[in-house]
Amino acid sequence: MLKLLLTSNGFYTDAIKNQFLILIDGEVNEMKVAIITTASPHKENNRYAQKAKEDFREMGFQNIDFIDLEFDNPESLTEKDVIYINGGNPFNLLFHTKQSGADKILRQLVSKNVVIVGVSAGAVLLGPNIKVVHSFTPKMDTLNTKDFSALGLTDQLVFPHYDREDLFKDSTSKTIEDRLKEFETLENCEITRLKDDEYITVEK
Repeated sequence: MLKLLLTSNGFYTDAIKNQFLILIDGEVNEMKVAIITTASPHKENNRYAQKAKEDFREMGFQNIDFIDLEFDNPESLTEKDVIYINGGNPFNLLFHTKQSGADKILRQLVSKNVVIVGVSAGAVLLGPNIKVVHSFTPKMDTLNTKDFSALGLTDQLVFPHYDREDLFKDSTSKTIEDRLKEFETLENCEITRLKDDEYITVEK
């Protein structure tokens, strides 16, 4: 069974850590973890990636690798028990996930007992598409993305950092909620709003 934990900020609160540990099936000190760093230009030196590694260590995990889908072989993901997809630029993350073939590998993990944690851009990647990101932050799309389809491991369309108006400045002074309602009407979809301290789990 594949288990997903979708968050805005990873292990931001004790409640999120506890929920993650509930999803784990096995001895943490024997489990293998991959932290995918591709979305950040700082890769494994990104402070959130480093904090994730510290959090895993504090929870008792010992085997933790950083994996960058831009340069590393994604086949190594098949050996992992936990995959943590760090945040950053969702367009770069989507591009390299598809380019490397990691998208196919991650979809194959549905039949295995793997936990995938999606953080911010990583949470959006696990859903059907990343159109909402393009609607809110088109300037991040330096790759001129044409195909916004994502992994589709869940049908949840997630909008992370819902409570952070400072991250999504709008020239028309519309609130995040105003813009999300417009997007939902335009795309005929429903967006799951995630504040920085919130999470959702999906088991399939």
